[in-house]
Amino acid sequence: MDTQQRPGRTREIDGARIAVVGATGALGSLVAAELDRRGARLLVVGRDAERLAALGLGVPVVADLGDAGAGDAVAAAAREHLGGLDGLVNAAGVVAFGALVDTPDEVVEELFLTNVVGPLFLLRRVVPLLEESQGFVLQLSAVVAERPMPRMAAYSASKAALSAAATALRTELRRSRVDVYDVRPPHTETGLAERPLSGEAPGLPAGLDPADVARRIVDALAAGEHDLGADAFGTPAR
Repeated sequence: MDTQQRPGRTREIDGARIAVVGATGALGSLVAAELDRRGARLLVVGRDAERLAALGLGVPVVADLGDAGAGDAVAAAAREHLGGLDGLVNAAGVVAFGALVDTPDEVVEELFLTNVVGPLFLLRRVVPLLEESQGFVLQLSAVVAERPMPRMAAYSASKAALSAAATALRTELRRSRVDVYDVRPPHTETGLAERPLSGEAPGLPAGLDPADVARRIVDALAAGEHDLGADAFGTPAR
């Protein structure tokens, strides 16, 4: 039986103190709104103060995931405004397309800084708070972590690395009773493919409705579904 069939302990969303990183993104903003609707107390984290304020959700924290100090800012804000932290949702991410030989070095670097290195910097600083509360980490990876795609080699590798970190941390943090969720949704109509760091998106089939994906993610969090692969999201409505 795979891990999708073996839910862990359930999570009460109402009243939970949760930081959403990448909260101004298309999917991150919907996840934050869904958590808010279910009664969570939020920190919304992003690089743009005006866009964070426009969300009208929780406590805004301006921080760049690529900065090693972002986790310090999140931890400090959690202690100051929420008295601690019960969960971290990392919904930040960037994409690039094209053959690897045509992908500039700085783009490969940015992919890994935002999709892998930044999240690890963040976790190093926030995990102690989550250990205090026996909380959770939810990483939003992508379908390419399990089904790597040609002309998306660097992006696929970055998302696979994020999923690998989540799998390792799930065991590493077990004694602390910190739950780690690895979520790998299929192509979703967030508009990210139209905003790559470089290259041009290949022809993609119709993607899922991001509002449906956000609800599924929060449902999985509440139900303790720690390993949520692409097949768990169904197919786009026709």
